[in-house]
Amino acid sequence: MPRLTHARVVDAAARVADRGGLTGVSMRNVGKELGVEAMSLYHHVKGKEALLDALADWIFVRIELPDPATPWRAAMTARATSARAVLSEHTWGLGLVESRRSPGPASLRHHDAVLGCLRHNGFPVALAASAFSVLDAYVYGFVLTELNLPFQAGESAEEFVAQVDLPADRYPHLTEMVAEQVLARDYSYGDEFARGLDLILDSLEARLAAAR
Repeated sequence: MPRLTHARVVDAAARVADRGGLTGVSMRNVGKELGVEAMSLYHHVKGKEALLDALADWIFVRIELPDPATPWRAAMTARATSARAVLSEHTWGLGLVESRRSPGPASLRHHDAVLGCLRHNGFPVALAASAFSVLDAYVYGFVLTELNLPFQAGESAEEFVAQVDLPADRYPHLTEMVAEQVLARDYSYGDEFARGLDLILDSLEARLAAAR
């Protein structure tokens, strides 16, 4: 059996969380995943809270780190796209990444890099903080919505809409949107991510220009 390390313990905890969410993460379950007694894990993590802190860091390690030398819009787009992919794959991370009271080095490095990229590209401190906040709120909110759409497995948006009672005389604007955005083309809700992100970035670009 490979030697037990902090990294192996955290990787095992991530696998447990992938299967059953954070509620399934316990020292016993992680030990079982590794084929060892739970007590042996305490040589590598202090306890469950420390393990959750490490899991938050595990998520941040996998999100693309923006390069301060990269133009801010391209960097923020790449980071948002990466965060969406990681959080969609590891859904337990949504409620974890910003909630820990003891952020780890990967979390701190990530936050510093995002702010550093924005500041290097001319964002005042206050606007950089607001940009960071609104971008994360958008990514997290989009992932949460996408994961909870009421579609059945393999069901298209068109098939779902066909089952919804939408009288045009009662819901004229909604039926107009459905007709033009969903039924008139091959619609995927995921396509909205880039469009919505552009709306935010356009606004930030205008605010940045006004601040200079």
